[in-house]
Amino acid sequence: GLFEIANGGTLFLDEIGELPLAAQVRLLRVLQDGSFERVGGEHPLKVDVRIIAATHRDLAVMVQGGIFREDLWYRIAVFPIVLPPLRERHEDIPLLAEHFARRAAVRFGLKLQLPSTEDLSLLATYPWPGNVRELSAVIDRAALLGNGERLEVMRALGVGVDIAASPKTTNPRQPSTPTSTPPFPSLDEATKRHIEQALVATQGRVEGPHGVAALLKI
Repeated sequence: GLFEIANGGTLFLDEIGELPLAAQVRLLRVLQDGSFERVGGEHPLKVDVRIIAATHRDLAVMVQGGIFREDLWYRIAVFPIVLPPLRERHEDIPLLAEHFARRAAVRFGLKLQLPSTEDLSLLATYPWPGNVRELSAVIDRAALLGNGERLEVMRALGVGVDIAASPKTTNPRQPSTPTSTPPFPSLDEATKRHIEQALVATQGRVEGPHGVAALLKI
């Protein structure tokens, strides 16, 4: 249906590396001769569509592993454009982080808080396996954790510890004094902490087989 709508124009296929082999065969036919059949149709239709495909996967390696069809790979790799990962272009992080911070403030109805110099230093040292999408999720999480008062970038990245919750060191020369038992967290507080830890573990992903929902079985 999308090929028919895009006839005479351009069709963008995102994450083409995720196509199952059966779909790869059907896509190859359309790319080779520009024809396809509607579901339940009896006659082939001809279209003239320019294809732009994107993926974060290494299709050449997938071809060697038999996961991606070699003939389809050669058909779509007419003019490849390789975008370097975020970890190789640290100079883009400040502008992207500011953009995502402004967007998060609007989306969540929070007071605008921009990343500080220390925040940017932390962001620059992170490897960013999820690239720009992960940066967007981290800034969203930092804005939510900061509740409009600041960006909790360190907590959003899952690094460091809560100083307020850390045990205080005592002077070995001074006798230790008994301390009162800390208040037991409420169920809401425990649930909140548990969800925050799950968000860190899944790098902010909510849906899908590796998201928070699946991890928490909700």
